[in-house]
Amino acid sequence: MRKAIKIPRILKINWIKGITISVVFNNGESRIIDFQKVFKGIELQKESPAWKLNNPKEFEKVSIDNNTLSWTNVNQYIKKIDGSKKKVPFEIGADVLLKYSTAEKSELMLEIGKLIKESRLKSGLTQQELAIKSGTTRTYISRIENERSDIELGTLKKIIETGLGKKMDILIK
Repeated sequence: MRKAIKIPRILKINWIKGITISVVFNNGESRIIDFQKVFKGIELQKESPAWKLNNPKEFEKVSIDNNTLSWTNVNQYIKKIDGSKKKVPFEIGADVLLKYSTAEKSELMLEIGKLIKESRLKSGLTQQELAIKSGTTRTYISRIENERSDIELGTLKKIIETGLGKKMDILIK
């Protein structure tokens, strides 16, 4: 049996500020990509049509195509076999973007992860035991406790109520 290859994919754009963007990867992480670092890392030249993406107004025209970031406003062409040219969007592979990204810290996720860890330890449970009780995986519990993954409300409820045996209340102020 072949081993599954995990290829990074971008699923969603959270926000754009200047030429910095927050995205959600297929591993569930929200990550921030500073394109000043990306452009430096890929040695983007001033002569490149993509240089215009240093302008925030041009940069914000980004979309997701083929599970990576794509800019159709960059006039980039490839030469076809018959010698004609075809316009293609400027894209950088999601694997490269993941390499240049950093985890996005969320105060709420930090608080939730901390609360779960404290409750788990008070209950005398290991991450594995909590995972089994709540129907998740030890890796997922670890990622939540260490603020490395977003969590859906239903899963949070399952971990708290089924796994930890606590009651969950939500308050919106």
